[in-house]
Amino acid sequence: MYRVALAGLVTALAGCSLGSSSISSGFAESETTTASLSSPGFGSTASAKSVGLGGEPSRPRTTKVAALDKAPNGSFERAEPGTLSDRDYSRTALNAEMARDVINAYRKKNKLKPLRLNPELTEAAKAHSRDLAKWDRISHYGSDGSNPWDRVKRAGYNARLTAENVGTGQVNFNEVMRGWEESPGHNKNLLTPDAVHMGIALVQDPKTEFKSFWTLVVGAPM
Repeated sequence: MYRVALAGLVTALAGCSLGSSSISSGFAESETTTASLSSPGFGSTASAKSVGLGGEPSRPRTTKVAALDKAPNGSFERAEPGTLSDRDYSRTALNAEMARDVINAYRKKNKLKPLRLNPELTEAAKAHSRDLAKWDRISHYGSDGSNPWDRVKRAGYNARLTAENVGTGQVNFNEVMRGWEESPGHNKNLLTPDAVHMGIALVQDPKTEFKSFWTLVVGAPM
């Protein structure tokens, strides 16, 4: 049996999550998959921006997409025009080792073992952040219809379990981490007890409404 856990994070909008077995608040057990799904909620960042955390899209949106877009209807959110235009992304960057250390310090505080950076999970995270940036949206589905489990397998990681957190619009990793900690679904993924590896990525595109696209993937091999 394998497990996959998903949680979404987006600035100024409600996020999105998906599961292959059932949709609920918390964990849903099935014979093949466990999906971690969180409900919408709000917190605040240092810049006083509101942060929508987790859950299914809070309201339907009518969005025209290209025919090649295979992401299921209702499985993603887009930013309203100009939503983040007043934020300064000139210093936005990712130091993967620093992010790993921050996550591991949080796990240590919760009496959990540290995670090691893994090239395959990093590639899975990069691929998803690139795809989110290309389509300027937040989702756990790729534009090719892939879910996190598909992307981890595609990257060559033979997973026993995997979990994914995503974030869009955050200026730095500390802001992303703070939001994940404050959201039950994302926090559960950060504190996945059996995880041993992680991959993390950031893609920036100033031409998009979301500006920054963060993906964290954690996992354990077979």
